[in-house]
Amino acid sequence: MNHNQDPIVALATPQGVSAIAVVRLSGQGVIGIVNQIFRGSDLTQQASHTIHFGVIQKGEAKIDEVLVSIFIAPHSFTKEDAVEISCHGAPFIVTQLIQLLVAQGVRIAEPGEFTKRAFLNGRFDLAQAEAVADLIAADSRLAHQTAFHQMRGGFSLALAGLRKSFRHFAAMLALELDFAEEDVAFLDRADLKKLAHAVIETLNRLIDSFQMGNAIKQGVSVVIVGKPNVGKSTLLNRLLEEERAIVSPIAGTTRDTIEGTLHLGGIRFRFVDTAGLRETTSDGIEAIGIERTKIQLSKAFVALYLVDLSNTSLRQAEEDLIALGLEGFPLLKVGNKMDLIPSADLEPFKGYLWIAAQTGKGIGPLKDELLRQIAQKPTDGVGTIVVNARHFDRLQKSKQALEAVIIGLEQKRSNELLVVDLNSALQPLGEITGEITTEEVLGDIFSKFCIGK
Repeated sequence: MNHNQDPIVALATPQGVSAIAVVRLSGQGVIGIVNQIFRGSDLTQQASHTIHFGVIQKGEAKIDEVLVSIFIAPHSFTKEDAVEISCHGAPFIVTQLIQLLVAQGVRIAEPGEFTKRAFLNGRFDLAQAEAVADLIAADSRLAHQTAFHQMRGGFSLALAGLRKSFRHFAAMLALELDFAEEDVAFLDRADLKKLAHAVIETLNRLIDSFQMGNAIKQGVSVVIVGKPNVGKSTLLNRLLEEERAIVSPIAGTTRDTIEGTLHLGGIRFRFVDTAGLRETTSDGIEAIGIERTKIQLSKAFVALYLVDLSNTSLRQAEEDLIALGLEGFPLLKVGNKMDLIPSADLEPFKGYLWIAAQTGKGIGPLKDELLRQIAQKPTDGVGTIVVNARHFDRLQKSKQALEAVIIGLEQKRSNELLVVDLNSALQPLGEITGEITTEEVLGDIFSKFCIGK
């Protein structure tokens, strides 16, 4: 893929006042360009991966004392000549420095352009490049771990194995076409069908892992639902250990969803307090809140179905579960206000987690159960969890094409048609890693990166 190596520059550290800022350059001639405004060592005569102290000057005016790090191609992130200038983090200094570099012929980098160049120059594949953005955005241990494994190529390695197998069979089918008149068979159709089923199983595991991967990336969504005044807001406040929701004995106090985040076991959970569910309400605003609750339920990783143990029988709780339309959602059944009833009265609710949100009793076991729910989700190792919606879409397309291959084998279609279906299965996998891509796709992916990355 053709691309230029014109010199680019961007601030690699966050905007604003800071002790240190790093200005990053990459492209042809950047070492010589920086050397023109640097007073210290002759940067053009220095070895790669060395740091040099000096002063940045504009004519006779000194802008700042800096440290300049040099990376000579191909031994840099972009595999181009690169320079990083560490200066004091005053916005005025940073602006002056970048303006001076632009005056020397350097242009401002586009979002994600450094990583895009690294991909185009073969530093890593597209899936690994996307993992760089996920690594930067990671806000929990598991999100960091998943992104790091993908950046190191774990997911790409799994895809490479699938592509290799199908390229081999596609080649054999194509070879048979060249010897069609001799009626030569280079592979057993039963073996191809067996392999197609095996690969579909692998694709299904990857596709199924997306729910877990999306939860890791965005935060595990836990929606607290139940009838009005069962203690949903009190539970949210207790989980977050802060007063996020208004607690009132008046039914219907919560009209809209209220969210808060909590890290448990290295995983970020997003708890959502919702409007109390009831079959009918004359309050229009409350009705809107109930509809929003149902929308949150449709997107939830798990819902906490909360009942008031002090005034609800097991039969009534189960009937409410059905009447409120909660069947079919992933649920944890939680009984609140256990401190208000005798221990013997808890026995019918054996399938529920018992808590007292007001005092905090039972909250620890509830958190443990949430982590256990995460652990139960099927994954094929941390490196092969699908966290990217684009990857999820391409895996589904590949699976559909493979299903067409199996149908073609069963119907004894010609090799020409089978090769078409096999290539259709291969292409989406190649689009994930960037072996097959377009400038439009690249532009969309890297536009989501920060400028200095």
